[in-house]
Amino acid sequence: MPGGRLTIEDRQHIATGLAEGLGYTEIGQRLGRPASTIMREVTRNGGPDTYGADRAHEATQDRARRRRQAQPPTPHAPDSGHGRDPQAVQDLTESFTALLEQQGLPRMVARVLTCLYITDSGTLTAADLAKRLRISPASVSHAVTFLEQQGLLQRERTPGVRHERYVIDDEVWLRTTLASLQMNDALAAASQRAAEILGVATPAGARFDTSAEFLLLVSESLRKVTEQWPQNMAARSARREQ
Repeated sequence: MPGGRLTIEDRQHIATGLAEGLGYTEIGQRLGRPASTIMREVTRNGGPDTYGADRAHEATQDRARRRRQAQPPTPHAPDSGHGRDPQAVQDLTESFTALLEQQGLPRMVARVLTCLYITDSGTLTAADLAKRLRISPASVSHAVTFLEQQGLLQRERTPGVRHERYVIDDEVWLRTTLASLQMNDALAAASQRAAEILGVATPAGARFDTSAEFLLLVSESLRKVTEQWPQNMAARSARREQ
């Protein structure tokens, strides 16, 4: 999937798609972008009825200039040493945050998740996050709550220590995949039920029947991945001990 910011050519394609009456999903498919990216772009630049490529591009550049003037660069994490190039770390932070945004995460949530992800310890307090990202404690709280609900981080509290810590570990994507598997199973079961009620011989029933078949195939693949992953981790640990 293409990464980075939308170009003027991308915006011209969006404007053309809107003029043709296409939905966000169809426009996104043409550009290789998530529908959520197209929706945010159109919504923040006047909506589908008044969206203009040149005007949207200029407005985006103006917003970027104002952000650079209003906020100094995000300070590097204190544990970003190990001979790393600070500029490369900064570029990584920005590109990974942008990628998470393209996957549908709100920008503040994406920034918090990236900040935790690139930290060697994988553990930060709310105060740490607020200081590193230069955001308010309330913003940290909202982002952390969202990430916890998605299974992307965990809270830890050490006895006798006032502040809790937020932790991201090697199981983060496993937990997320398991949550996706559970939702996928629920959608497959609902689709099967809908096909039975509507009748698989009808267009609507056949649509649900086809959906159920696809969703079951996805669940089967995800289940195999979650079963294989512990074996991969065990092999990785064995190699480290050699």
